This record gives sequence, C-alpha cells and structure tokens, in this order.
Amino acid sequence: MVYTVTFNPSLDYIVTVDDFKLGLTNRTTSELMLPGGKGINVSIVLSNLGIENTAIYFSAGFIGDEITRKVEESGIKAEEIRVPRGCSRVNLKLKSIDGTEINGAGPEITSDSIQSFYSKIDMLKEGDTLVLAGSIPQTMPETIYSDIMDKLSGRGIRIVVDATRDLLVNVLKYKPFLVKPNNHELGEIFDVELNTREEVVPYAKKILEMGAENVIVSMAGKGAVFVSSEGSTYLREAPKGKLVNGVGAGDSMVAGFIAGYLNEGDLLHAFKMGLSAGSASAFSDYLATRKEVEAVYRTIE
Repeated sequence: MVYTVTFNPSLDYIVTVDDFKLGLTNRTTSELMLPGGKGINVSIVLSNLGIENTAIYFSAGFIGDEITRKVEESGIKAEEIRVPRGCSRVNLKLKSIDGTEINGAGPEITSDSIQSFYSKIDMLKEGDTLVLAGSIPQTMPETIYSDIMDKLSGRGIRIVVDATRDLLVNVLKYKPFLVKPNNHELGEIFDVELNTREEVVPYAKKILEMGAENVIVSMAGKGAVFVSSEGSTYLREAPKGKLVNGVGAGDSMVAGFIAGYLNEGDLLHAFKMGLSAGSASAFSDYLATRKEVEAVYRTIE
C-alpha cells in the first residue's frame, strides 16, 4: 500500500479572470474547486494510474469536510485527522496570471493531533511506501519529517520525500528511497545556481552521498535528471507539449515514478513514468489521467 501525507491540505479555488485589474471588481470566466496539497496531488495521480493508496492529512472545519468529500470522490481512501480549532485553508489561484496565487494559513495543529497522526502511521508494514510531501504548518515541529523517518527506521518501508532545504537535508541520513528537489531547491541547499542538466548532476550525486537512494531533479521545461545509488545517471529533455497548468506537475512526477517502480521494479522505467506524468499534468487543465501519461510516455526515447 502507498500512503501519502499532507500536513496542510487545501481547497484550491482555481479561477480565470480576463484582463485582471487591481482596485476594481473582477469577474471570473472559469472556475474550478479541487482538493489540494502536495501529498493529496500525489494520491490523485496514483489513483489515476491504478495504484491503490491512502491519503493521510489534517483537516478542520467545513473546508476540511469538503476536502474529504472531494478526496473520496477521487477514489482515494481518506485517513483524516480532525483538528479541533480553526479551519482548513482555501488557496486562490489565478490561472490567467501564471504563478499568481494567495494561499491560506490553515489550522493550528495540536500535540494531540500529532499523536493521532503517529498512531496512523504505526499501521504501515514492510513493503509499504510512504510519501512525505510539501511544507509544514508553523504550529508543527520543524523536525517532523526526520522524526517520522526515525520512528519508521528499520521497518522496511520505502519513504519518498519531496521537500525543501532543512526538511529535505535532515532526512537524508535515514536513507529515503527517493527525494525530488527541483533545480532551484537543489541549488539553494549548496548555495549555487543550477541552470542546465549537466550542472545538476554533481549536486544530485552529493545528495546520494548524503544518504538518498534515488534522486530526481525536476527542471520544468528543461527536463529532469535522475541518479541512483545503483550507479545510473539519466538526463532527459522535457517532452514536447503546450504548458497549460504547472500546478501539481512535480507531485505528478513523484506519483509517476512510484507507479512505474511498483509496476515493473525498474528504475529507468520509473523515471520515464515520472517524467511522463509530470509533463502530462503540465499539459492538462488538471492532474494527468492514465491515458494522458501513457501518450506522453510513448514520446520519450
């Protein structure tokens, strides 16, 4: 079983506003309301690719209720941890102005809620896969990712981490199965600027030396780099297509890799599936379907 963790999920309100003007009333020309958060995005794409999975997340208030309803509509098993105070967040994303969004803060996560979370991950068994993705609320301990990995150490659980800076660096000693920074996040760790796939390779290998088993570095339209502790290094251009919506493309890459690996046990196939899923989502209005991923996969050498 694959489990994803989202500490601060959202209801994403994605709108198009033609000719947006500050200080005036603007009216939408299209609207979409979807469950959001990196772990939930991974769960949705896994489900689209036929991989059974469970989404574990914190929720609060009526927004939390709607997040759960939409998660379950997607065919995903929801392991919701209700938080007694506050309300889950709404994120406003202006589709017509690329990269413009307003993200809510989310509820306060109590110590009792964190203990409830630990009780849920205690159910994981050898051979399961756990995905830790995204930022953490300010009310949670900064060590939460490494605390989780320490707790699960030695139990034969594959752990995938998609996080930034210290959240990522601090888990490497626990030998995560896969980590997926983008080139900018990787550069921040080593205080360098990485613009080409060739520049990325030595720093991806440094992440291996620090403990990761496999590393994918996503580079948006410049493709991706994959290195593994088995000695493989692959550099791939981005598949050709029209960018429609970049939100969730990185999460889709994680899901594609996991699906590819679980289906065939082959790392190159898993990397190609990851690249295909990430690109297919970028070419779509929402997260990629299986048919869309397979169509992109056939274009990759």
